[in-house]
Amino acid sequence: MLGDGDVLRYRAIWLSDIHLGTRGCQADMLLDFLKHTESDVLYLVGDIVDGWRLKKSWYWPQAHNDVVQKILRRARKGAQVFMIPGNHDEAFRDYIGLQFGGVTILEDTIHTAADGKRYLVIHGDQFDAVVRYAKWLAFVGDTAYTFLLWLNTLLNKARRKLGFPYWSLSAYLKHKTKKAVEFIGDYETALTDEARRRQVDGVICGHIHHAEMRDMDGVLYVNDGDWVESCTALVEHPDGRLEILRWADIVAARQAVKAAA
Repeated sequence: MLGDGDVLRYRAIWLSDIHLGTRGCQADMLLDFLKHTESDVLYLVGDIVDGWRLKKSWYWPQAHNDVVQKILRRARKGAQVFMIPGNHDEAFRDYIGLQFGGVTILEDTIHTAADGKRYLVIHGDQFDAVVRYAKWLAFVGDTAYTFLLWLNTLLNKARRKLGFPYWSLSAYLKHKTKKAVEFIGDYETALTDEARRRQVDGVICGHIHHAEMRDMDGVLYVNDGDWVESCTALVEHPDGRLEILRWADIVAARQAVKAAA
C-alpha cells in the first residue's frame, strides 16, 4: 500500500489530456501523482494545456501553475521530458524540435522499452475524423463536454462531503453510449494500423480520454487516459512491463487505510 511519503520509481511515465486551464482538470489529483512518482523519462502526450478553453475564458488557478512547475522541476533534476502537442494545445506544433525549460517539443516519437519493444508515441487527434475534417463540430462537442465536466465537478464536491471517492459522470455516460463505443473502436483500429505501418510493436496515445491496454492482432494498443475523467497514467517498469495506474483508486485506497488506522 502506498504511504504518504512513499515514491514509486519507473523507467518512463506517460501523461496526456490534463487540460490545464479548465475547471474539469483534476490538478490536485495530478499533483499527488507527481509527488509520489519519479521516472527517467516523462512523456506529455498532448492536450496538456487547453488552448481552446483559454481562448474563450481565462481560468488558471494556483494548482495549475504548480503542475507546470513540478514538470519543469523534473527536467531540471535530470529527467528527459518530451511534449507531443495535441489538438487542444496545437499552438505548440509551431515549435516542433525546440526545447523550452528542458522540455523538448516533438510531433511524435518512438520509445524503446527496456525489453527492446518499440512503441509509437502520438497524441492521436490526427486519426479522429471529427477533429481532422469537421473542426467546427469538434468545437461544438467541446462546449457540451465542458458543461458535462462542470456538472461532474459539482457532483464530486457533494460526494466528497458525503465521504464517497471520486467518480466520473462523463466517463460513465460516454461508455454507455453506443456511438461513443463505436468511435473508440474505430480510433483504436486506426492507431494500431499506423503502428503496423511504422513497423513498431505498439502505439501509446491519448486524445479520447479512455485508458486502455490490449493486444490487437499482435500490436499493443495503449491509451494512457486523462486527468479530467479517469485520472490515469501509463508507466514502464524497469523490466519494460507497461502498466496503467488509476490514481483515483490508489488515492481512495490510501485514504481508506488512514481512516481505518
